[in-house]
Amino acid sequence: MLFINLSCTENKGNTGDRVIFQEDFSSELDPNLWVIEMDNQPNSSVRVEDGKLVLDTKGGVTVWLNRELDGDFEITYERTVVMDDGPNDRLSDLNQFWLANDPNIENLFTRSGVFEEYDDLEMYYVGFGGNYNSSTRFRKYKGEGEKPVLQEYDEAPYLLAANKTYRIKTVREGGKVSFWVDDRLFFEYEDPHPIPSGYFGFRSTWSRHEIDYIKITRL
Repeated sequence: MLFINLSCTENKGNTGDRVIFQEDFSSELDPNLWVIEMDNQPNSSVRVEDGKLVLDTKGGVTVWLNRELDGDFEITYERTVVMDDGPNDRLSDLNQFWLANDPNIENLFTRSGVFEEYDDLEMYYVGFGGNYNSSTRFRKYKGEGEKPVLQEYDEAPYLLAANKTYRIKTVREGGKVSFWVDDRLFFEYEDPHPIPSGYFGFRSTWSRHEIDYIKITRL
């Protein structure tokens, strides 16, 4: 696990981009870096296992990175929906929140993991393979209970395959946000009222997911 604080150092690539955070899940989650909100359901856990973050839950779960993001950035990670003989194995809900804020209280991390409890946040959301893998949706939550679907798919290749490792990329450039899967553009949105800053969270419900790493780069 590695956290890079830009006030101290920079890790620049060939293009001048800077890695501001990366985590390989080689050790237990640092509670100062990760906040788990998980519905109280049986046979549910969030754990690190064999170098992967595992979300294995009967109900809803959000794992927040406790670092506020602003400016232009790119988030990449690898993620697999596991289908075997586990009690929670279900091909559904490779989801995420990003640039999340609570307009009503300063502390974002006050919820139990139940999906409806997030309705009053301001943020972007992708539900990849939601509703039993029947739809993939992009929403903007407006902080007042409104969360309109801005774009949606209901056919392959925009639905999940079992036990396939996906490379997920999320980009924020100015007022534009985009979501990519294996270098395929799923969603792109030029927001007339961009969210200036907020938090990223892995999101899912009733399924088992393995996340292999995460890297955030300043563009």
